[in-house]
Amino acid sequence: MAFDIGFFETIGIALLILFSGYAINHRVHFLKDNNIPEPVVGGIAFSLISAVLYAQFDVSLNFDLSLKTPLMIVFFTSVGLGASFKLLMKGGPKVFLFLLVASLYLMVQNAIGISMALSTDLHPLFGMIAGSITLSGGHGTGATYAEMLGDSHNLQGVLEIAMASATFGLVLGGLLGGPVCKRLIARHALEPASHQAHHNRDDIITYDPEDKDLVTPKRMMETLLILIMCMSAGAYLYEWLKAHSVPIPSFIVPLILGIIFTNACEFSGEYVISKACVDLWGTMALSIFLAMALMSLRIWELLNLAGPILLIILVQTFTLALFAYFITFRLMGANYDAAIMAGGHCGFGLGATPTAVANMESLVSRFGPSPQAFLVVPMVGAFFIDITNALVIQSYLALPFVH
Repeated sequence: MAFDIGFFETIGIALLILFSGYAINHRVHFLKDNNIPEPVVGGIAFSLISAVLYAQFDVSLNFDLSLKTPLMIVFFTSVGLGASFKLLMKGGPKVFLFLLVASLYLMVQNAIGISMALSTDLHPLFGMIAGSITLSGGHGTGATYAEMLGDSHNLQGVLEIAMASATFGLVLGGLLGGPVCKRLIARHALEPASHQAHHNRDDIITYDPEDKDLVTPKRMMETLLILIMCMSAGAYLYEWLKAHSVPIPSFIVPLILGIIFTNACEFSGEYVISKACVDLWGTMALSIFLAMALMSLRIWELLNLAGPILLIILVQTFTLALFAYFITFRLMGANYDAAIMAGGHCGFGLGATPTAVANMESLVSRFGPSPQAFLVVPMVGAFFIDITNALVIQSYLALPFVH
């Protein structure tokens, strides 16, 4: 028996799923400590209930998900509006270098995922799902590409695989950073620099104390107008590119327009975009989008793919440990700050920026402060890695053997 759920009821259930995730995370410390997103927690709980209803009572729910795609585009447009080149240059050479190192690993991550998928008789796209799409991109990027690839290639269970990969990656990312960094510190006898508190200002990010983001209804509506302008122009440009046989996902175009708009405003000085408002719109859109994406999870379709995907993720974890230990550490300077950054790289290379920060916080509380690491890693993880990840994913999707 199928029940059709209307537009407003669907939004209401999505919000209930989101708030149930907050309640569960508040009570289950393991979920909270490993930064598992609340929409994912609530969504998985709801999908388990749906599976029981389907298996025991043959009840299925059909939701009106027409708002899901606009929410996804709002999120990615907000990512573009947050990508300030002036902020990147303000962060100094270490920020740019770490972005290059992290971007290099995105290519490695997808190469491993695709090769492992082929060796286990899976479609190569499942290897990308268990690659940078979910492990570096997180749940939002995973859900977006899962929907796109599932529709275009008729892949079954792709959303379930994406959510499981992103969630498992978050947990492993939180577990991996500490051991990798501790071994680096012990092997090289590293210690915080004695002048750390008076670090060279050219190597760290400095913020203008006058640069205040005031979240007001007016500022929120101004930011919404900017988002809608980028999305509307992006929709027309996407249709034009599609008509001229240029393959590109619909959310990439407004993301690029967001980058152009925010940097044009910064360099012209005519208007200052509220980063706090952009972040709030992006966070709200992503949270509701994830809740809506997880409403129709079919967990029972995961069983035949669970073994190979688990193997791919374990290989990805081992590879990232080696990459962070031998490459991230050396390229970032082979010093104490570099060791802390290697631990942070383990966090968002498998999970998300909060996981990276949590890794580094536990490390510096034991070994000593590293201001540079806390400036470089969050900057790259929060503002720039999503941009380079989108470019890397599109590059791999263009390869003929992936389809």
